[in-house]
Amino acid sequence: MANLPTRPLGDSGLNVSVVGLGCNNFGRRVDLDGTRAVVDAAIAEGVTFFDTSNSYGDGHSEEFLGDVLQGRRDQVVLATKFGWELADDEGPRGARAYIMEAINDSLRRLRTDFVDYYWYHKPDGVTPIAETLGALHELVKAGKVRAIGASNFSAAQLEEADAAARENGLTRFTAVQNQYSLLVREAEHDVLPTCERLGIGFVPYFPLASGLLTGKYRRGEVATEGRLAGRAIPAEQFDRVEALTWFAEERGVSLLDVAVGGLAAMPAIVSVIAGATTPEQVRANVKAGGWIPSESDLDALRKLR
Repeated sequence: MANLPTRPLGDSGLNVSVVGLGCNNFGRRVDLDGTRAVVDAAIAEGVTFFDTSNSYGDGHSEEFLGDVLQGRRDQVVLATKFGWELADDEGPRGARAYIMEAINDSLRRLRTDFVDYYWYHKPDGVTPIAETLGALHELVKAGKVRAIGASNFSAAQLEEADAAARENGLTRFTAVQNQYSLLVREAEHDVLPTCERLGIGFVPYFPLASGLLTGKYRRGEVATEGRLAGRAIPAEQFDRVEALTWFAEERGVSLLDVAVGGLAAMPAIVSVIAGATTPEQVRANVKAGGWIPSESDLDALRKLR
C-alpha cells in the first residue's frame, strides 16, 4: 500500500489521507464489481478516508462498501451521513428519533459495529441544534460513532453548533464538509475563516467542480457526460478554467494537479474528497494530491477569481 500523507480531522483524534474517496457514484453509476475495483485501487494508493451517505444510490453505496470492505474495515476511516431528504422520511431529519434509526440502518448496510465519522448532511431547518448534538453525543458515548461533523452548514450555523456543544458539554463538530473548489470559492468568504478560528477542519466536496477542472469539457460545447451532461456551461466559468490552465502550464503541472493539490494547500483543508468511477481516476486524483504549491503559487491562486 502506498503512503499518502495524512492530516488530523479537526480534533477528532482521527487522521485521514489528504486525498479521500467520495463514494456518491457507488450504487448509481458504479455497480458492485466496479465499486470493488475503485476501492481496491484507493486502498493500494494509500487512500484511508472513505466518504459515503445513506442517501447515495438510495443506500446502495453503503451496502456496496459494506461488502467490499469486509476483512479490511480497519484499514480505513469510514464516514457516512444522515439528514438528506429521503423518500420514506418520517419526522425532522435532525431529531433524535430520526438519527437513532438512521445510524442503525447505516451500520446494517455497512456491515460494521461503528462508523468512524458521522456527518449531519444538511440542517433540517426545524430541529434545535442542541437536540441533534445531544443525539450524536449519545452515539459517541455508545461507541456507534467515533466523531461527528456538519455538512452544508453556513458560518453562522457552525458558530451556533459550536456554542451549543460547549455550553451543554456535548461532542463538538470537528469538521465541516461544504462545496469548495478553485471555481466555486464562496467558502473562502466566511466558512473557512470560521473554521480556522474555531479549530474546525474543512473537507471540500465537488473539488473538481463536477469535472470542469479535469479538462474534459470544452468552451461552447454542451456537456455529454458526467454531472453536467445536457448543460451549457457559462462562458465566465470557462474564463476561470482557462486562467487556471495557464497557471498550471506555467508551472509544468496539470490542471488536475492544481485543482487537487492547490486546494489541499489552502488553510483549514483536511482532505480533498474526490469521487471516482474507475481505478484510473483514483490514481490520477491521488497523483494530483502530490503537487505542493509554493507560497507564491498560493498567492497567485488566491488572485485567480
